[in-house]
Amino acid sequence: MEHIIGIDLHSNNGYYGIIEPDGKRVFHRRLANVLPTVLRTLDPYHKTASSVIVESTYNWYWLVDGLMQHGYKVKLANPAKFTKYNDMKFSDDKTDAFFLTELERLNILPTGHIYPGSERPIRDLLRRRMFLVRHRTSMINSFQSLASRETGRDSINARQIGLLDQERIKELFSDEYVQLAGISCLETIKCITDQVKILESVILKQAKLKPEFERLKTIPGVGKILALTIMYETGAISRFKSPGNYVSYCRCVKSVHMSNGKKKGEGNRKNGNRYLSWAYVEAAHYARSCCEPAKKFYQRKLAKRNAAVARKALASKLCRAAYYIMRDQTEFDVQKLFV
Repeated sequence: MEHIIGIDLHSNNGYYGIIEPDGKRVFHRRLANVLPTVLRTLDPYHKTASSVIVESTYNWYWLVDGLMQHGYKVKLANPAKFTKYNDMKFSDDKTDAFFLTELERLNILPTGHIYPGSERPIRDLLRRRMFLVRHRTSMINSFQSLASRETGRDSINARQIGLLDQERIKELFSDEYVQLAGISCLETIKCITDQVKILESVILKQAKLKPEFERLKTIPGVGKILALTIMYETGAISRFKSPGNYVSYCRCVKSVHMSNGKKKGEGNRKNGNRYLSWAYVEAAHYARSCCEPAKKFYQRKLAKRNAAVARKALASKLCRAAYYIMRDQTEFDVQKLFV
């Protein structure tokens, strides 16, 4: 007799439901998020469990890794791809857990990718670096806004801000409280910059581009950090059936529903990987300055739409090129991309 286990996971506990192949419910209980407790409770079903379904949440690492290490066949349910109980008046954690088991029993469970645990720490370090870089950009913008308000002069660029010290800020602003605000921004920017350098040093020392990803650096605008980000966030390129699937996953296509040439609505624009979206937009930003065909493509799009749309269009082009480079193990060919 086989069993299917469904887990509705929360921040400090999970609701566990177990069914037989015919749908008969044989077990349900709420358990604390303590791996030994979970393993001990599920042990009677260890040999008969055909699959364990865990709903994809922000805190699934410990549970999925622990279950897989003890021989369970784990699947990560993708809640963005299924609609729950539209006609039900009441649902709770028990309902959610058994809903997962029913989807698996009927072989209609939409699943997500379980990223290899051995590579996850470096990927998450790259994500942390991206978070800090974006926060630093926010602080730079804040300082530029402060300078513009107080002095009426053109914005100070990021390089100039990096050369400032407390004495120069006191010369720039006359009011002592404005000086304090400027110093606070400057010190925060420097602190973040130091942390970014530390992370980059560790990442570049520990991470190595796999052979199938080495050619990513031939794409204009893609350096070592962006190539590593693309490699770790993409995982196995074989899991994407077509370049369209990959570009969509990277959020490099617009989400719109059309019928008879008219817009009828929009899909979920946040579906996909926001880190890959950021990586390709960054690549597009740098490609404009180092690749003339990329610059001309961007300018053609800019003449018709705004800068954000033009930049995204170029990012989509680079994303599609990256798919073929990773799949076919070839180098970037500017003639094929910008014809």
